[in-house]
Amino acid sequence: MRSSTGQYFIGLDHVRALAAFVVFAWHFIHVHQGQHAPPPVFPLSLLTEGHTGVGIFMVLSGYLFAKLLEGKSIVYSRFIWNRCLRLVPLLCLVIVAIGVKKYFDGEDVVAYGRRILAGAIRPSLPNGGWSITAEFHFYLLLPFLLFLTRRWKYSLVAVLVCAILLRTLLYVEYGQIQTLSYWTIVGRIDQFLLGMLAFRFRGGIAGRHGIAIAVFVLFACFYWYFDALGGFYKSPSYPSPSTIWIYLPTLEGLAYAVLIAWYDNSFEHSTGAISDFIARIGTYSYSIYLLHFFVVFRLSEGVDRFVMDLSNIHWAMFFAVVCFFVMVPIGYLSYRIIELPFLRFRSRYVVSREAV
Repeated sequence: MRSSTGQYFIGLDHVRALAAFVVFAWHFIHVHQGQHAPPPVFPLSLLTEGHTGVGIFMVLSGYLFAKLLEGKSIVYSRFIWNRCLRLVPLLCLVIVAIGVKKYFDGEDVVAYGRRILAGAIRPSLPNGGWSITAEFHFYLLLPFLLFLTRRWKYSLVAVLVCAILLRTLLYVEYGQIQTLSYWTIVGRIDQFLLGMLAFRFRGGIAGRHGIAIAVFVLFACFYWYFDALGGFYKSPSYPSPSTIWIYLPTLEGLAYAVLIAWYDNSFEHSTGAISDFIARIGTYSYSIYLLHFFVVFRLSEGVDRFVMDLSNIHWAMFFAVVCFFVMVPIGYLSYRIIELPFLRFRSRYVVSREAV
């Protein structure tokens, strides 16, 4: 989608569309406990462990803000205002809709309200809203990170090392780090940082197709291995005591950072019909991400009941692709009716450093 600066990067909307699909497919294949299935044909473990799609979104955020802010400064109050306009209206609608349903189902809405209030700090917001909490924590850190990058070229690498050391210490203290690594900024900070670093060092990645292919293959092999170990839920249990969660956010972030920088800088992206359609999915990806929880499990159960037995994980993945397109008109309507009216109130937050 077009930023408040007026800039538009169609290739990055392609990446958003991919991330939205990976997350959708992850939830779709939960039918017949497909998330616990043995590793499918290589490299499809990236879908049976499709929670990794959130990592794509996180890396993309770091990359995009580094790209928008290169050589510039931000008016921070306007930046936060714009991010609230972008994220909060739809999130509030989702929160209210779930709250109303809980009320009529006779559930404890007071406890639900407490959970929502805690969502400012803890990963307790519904329908994937926990990732928005992590995003906002990144926004709080962004001025400090930008300050560091102006003082020392490799400062973000130092912050990354500190984040890994922190997770190591927390693992030693608590015996597991999966919950913090996956659900909070403690792990996700790596992905924001690596996205920013990928933009800074994009010159070394642009046009290096061999490097991009090697990174993808190695990362897919790693995820197949991770899937074979039990993946998100069964390594050997949830939360996992495995040390893999100390560095998994880093490996995800590094792979996606390289691939995003390569894709963004190595091609003249087409504006033809197919490219535009994929980009539109990227534009609607926030709505697709938050709203797919309302329909994805019903879609998979409906296909399994009336069309085909989805106990075969490969067929489940095929129908995940088909059913994903059901979300496109839903995402479009949500974007046009809920998101877009608020985006008109955005203000320009990027200024030249001379104007500061």
